[in-house]
Amino acid sequence: MKKYIIQSLRLTGVLMVLLCVIYPLTIAYVGKFSPGEGSGEKVTKNGKVVGYALIGQSFTKPEYFWGRPSAVTYNAAGSGGSNKGPSNPDYLKDVAGRIDTLLKYHPYLKKSDIPADMVTASGSGLDPDISETAAIMQIKRVAAYRKLDERLVAEVVVKNTEGPLFGLFGPSKVNVLKLNVALDELKK
Repeated sequence: MKKYIIQSLRLTGVLMVLLCVIYPLTIAYVGKFSPGEGSGEKVTKNGKVVGYALIGQSFTKPEYFWGRPSAVTYNAAGSGGSNKGPSNPDYLKDVAGRIDTLLKYHPYLKKSDIPADMVTASGSGLDPDISETAAIMQIKRVAAYRKLDERLVAEVVVKNTEGPLFGLFGPSKVNVLKLNVALDELKK
């Protein structure tokens, strides 16, 4: 029995060094080669940091592109989904309210034209991206409120659209913060 206890203690010691020291240091080192050097990719406007590329923000003014709804009101400290199922009356009420708001600001759309990512919150509640379809849907409204040509706004959307990962995995997406910063820079 003593033999097994000693083996267990050795294994515990080796795993603690491996998982509590070597692994975190390796990840921190690898992170130094990522955008933002492991601190996150900062998005700046006029030399001032306005947010991070991988954390969604709330945009509610009609002259800005709106992001995906958040179940945690974009609180990065409380990241998480709502845990409400598709048959939950409160969830259905939230989605119906989001649809009504979108139709109010986009009277040229039908309910069936609204992409799901514009009315449903992501699993983290901090999704910084919307689908290309969701961005295209908003071009007319944003152009009208900014008094810009729709083609110009569409060009900014195209420039800020990221294709699928490695050209294969996932849909095209648009980072809402980067898109809105690019639009603000047009006015200069």
